[in-house]
Amino acid sequence: MTSETAETTDPHSADYSSIVVGSDGSQSSMLAVRRAARLAAAFDAQLLIACAYYEPGHVAGPQEPLSDHPVVGVEQAEAILKPAVEEARALGAEKVSSAVQTGSPVAALMSIVAQHDADVLVVGNRGINTLTGRLLGSVPADIARQSDCDVIIVHTVA
Repeated sequence: MTSETAETTDPHSADYSSIVVGSDGSQSSMLAVRRAARLAAAFDAQLLIACAYYEPGHVAGPQEPLSDHPVVGVEQAEAILKPAVEEARALGAEKVSSAVQTGSPVAALMSIVAQHDADVLVVGNRGINTLTGRLLGSVPADIARQSDCDVIIVHTVA
């Protein structure tokens, strides 16, 4: 079996056709969007930029990782996605769409990944190395533990 044959028959090969990237409008998440856009352009993949949001008045539960940039309301989520979609297209991603989902960032992103049968999920590393993130969990760490697809955690903050 040649390496080319092994790669094309391996269900875990790195040929990404569907990429989801999470964005909350922060600078950190925009760096992840840029990385995902370049990846989508390189693989000619579908790029879905996703934003989780909370309904107004939501109170975080004890098992929810803390988000230091919570998005409240569908209008804010949709407004966040517009510049992210434009940026992704400017970087060469041709098949770009967006999705909003209510709920915690982890639950919403996991749902979007499942709905779209994504091959890879891209997120920024913000929160992963903070004391709060280590004690209570962070979005990128929880996503890495829970995801059924490949996860790329982009180094966006020191």
